[in-house]
Amino acid sequence: MYKVIVRAFGGVEQLDIVDLPDPIPAAGEVVVGLTSIGMNNAELMARRGEYRLISGNPPFTPGLEGGGVIVAVGSRVSDRNPGQRVILTLDAPASKGQGQGTYQSHYVVRADQTVPAPAGVPNELLGTLWLPYLTAWGCLVWQQALQPGQTVLIPGASSSVAIAAAQVVKHHGGIAVGTTTSADKLAKLQAMPEAPYDHLILTRDTDWYRAAKKLTSGKGFNVIFDPVAAGDFLNTEIRLLAHGGTLWIYGLLGKPDVVNVHPLIRKMASLRGWVLNQLSGSGVEQAAYEHVLQRVTDGTYQMPVAAQFSLREVRQAQAVMEQGKHIGKLILVP
Repeated sequence: MYKVIVRAFGGVEQLDIVDLPDPIPAAGEVVVGLTSIGMNNAELMARRGEYRLISGNPPFTPGLEGGGVIVAVGSRVSDRNPGQRVILTLDAPASKGQGQGTYQSHYVVRADQTVPAPAGVPNELLGTLWLPYLTAWGCLVWQQALQPGQTVLIPGASSSVAIAAAQVVKHHGGIAVGTTTSADKLAKLQAMPEAPYDHLILTRDTDWYRAAKKLTSGKGFNVIFDPVAAGDFLNTEIRLLAHGGTLWIYGLLGKPDVVNVHPLIRKMASLRGWVLNQLSGSGVEQAAYEHVLQRVTDGTYQMPVAAQFSLREVRQAQAVMEQGKHIGKLILVP
């Protein structure tokens, strides 16, 4: 087997490949030969030293999601078999400073930290589903209890999480409005069936606030689902909230700045944070897994794949992700 190691905090040159003996599962464990590793911005942040709570200090292996085929089972495992296709559970990648992520060809894990995958999910998508769809579903459905007809503003519309959010919103009867800073991405998103936005807004337009407010007949958005959450952009979002609306922050792409929260009082609105780890241990994980797998299998949820890279091309893959020109999900394939 082999895995990626971050030797020191810094650029992509700090990513190295290490070859190791094939792992042997202990009692209650399985070895999953990964066929799909979804890439996420959190891994870029970890490499740069901006996510130490998850990565710990170097050396560490990044990666938050993965799926593949069981290649070996340990003793006392009766409900998993070699050749079975599975997805790692949310809590399977060792995090919180342990630094044992999924950027590796084989992953040793407890058998109960795998979810059997339906035949309708392609191998290359096994490691791409939880982070986008459960980030969106967990926040908008489980926490927010989104209602039919409610309006949802989704910044960063080209990201895998935003596209998943648009699909989740539409499936639950809401109105999805995406924003992007790129005219090229806006045009491509409009042509993509996987991006079912009711409307798309170019935020480089100086009057994007008025355009967005007009889409809600002047009432503002019931929900805003935001990975940016900083400075003037966040100030504008707060102004765009409806009476009693909620602005959920799930990412840290923006730079900290002064924000005026006074409109929240007048609107009786709220600003809340969301992290996917809240689902772990909540008792709703299994229902969440089943929901996503059912909707992917029946075609309701479709994740566009921007590009696939060999895991050994991890430096190139992270460099491409850092450029931010892709739409949808980037995948590593061991």
